[in-house]
Amino acid sequence: MNFTFFTPFLVFLIIFFFASAIKILREYERGVIFRLGRLIGVKGPGLIILIPVIDKMVKVSLRTVVMDVPPQDIITRDNVSVQVNAVVYFRVLLPDKAIIEVENFIAATSQLSQTTLRSIIGQFELDDLLAERDKINKQLQEIIDNQTEPWGIKVTAVEVKHIDLPQEMKRAMAKQAEAERERRAKVIAAEGELQASHKLAEASDVISRSPSALQLRYLQTLVEIAAENNSTTIFPVPIDFLKAFMPKEK
Repeated sequence: MNFTFFTPFLVFLIIFFFASAIKILREYERGVIFRLGRLIGVKGPGLIILIPVIDKMVKVSLRTVVMDVPPQDIITRDNVSVQVNAVVYFRVLLPDKAIIEVENFIAATSQLSQTTLRSIIGQFELDDLLAERDKINKQLQEIIDNQTEPWGIKVTAVEVKHIDLPQEMKRAMAKQAEAERERRAKVIAAEGELQASHKLAEASDVISRSPSALQLRYLQTLVEIAAENNSTTIFPVPIDFLKAFMPKEK
């Protein structure tokens, strides 16, 4: 009997057997094993031996998935149309549930994130949406995480990336900000004038109690004027002004 024909066939069967029976999973991978269609467990990492044809394995990565949520057209509580996009961080905790409970856990998490984003953002007014982003992120994370928990998925964080406003709204906000800056400048100037008036009032009280202080201030002003101008400046000096510097008669 000639076994020349069967030798390559046997070699092919052996190679196929080992290729189907031996699987190697990385540290961050797990294999969900099905035997004749029934779940028998989760294995990995390392070397996995399967029964060819009978056992089937589905790989699941345990690494954190960074998923972009596409921009969503949303109307806020105060009827302002905005576009909001976000990013969701999640990872698989229970690989068997992620495969059995939902058909495609990545697509399902993406759709759930989009609907939740539209629902939550629509409950806030525009000012709160811009000022309380941390609160919104936390609320989104809690809601999405509760929805994905039956799938064996943990949502660790949700971050609103960008809020796109209509052009007319941007111009209105720019005008409002400019008006606010002008108001603050006027308030600061008025407070400065008020403080200066208080100091001038205190100075006038001091000078009124000491006439010589007024005369010294007058002389100091003359010195400053003479230093700044090269021309000769003549000021009439009343006799009463000089009496403060003259010796008193005994």
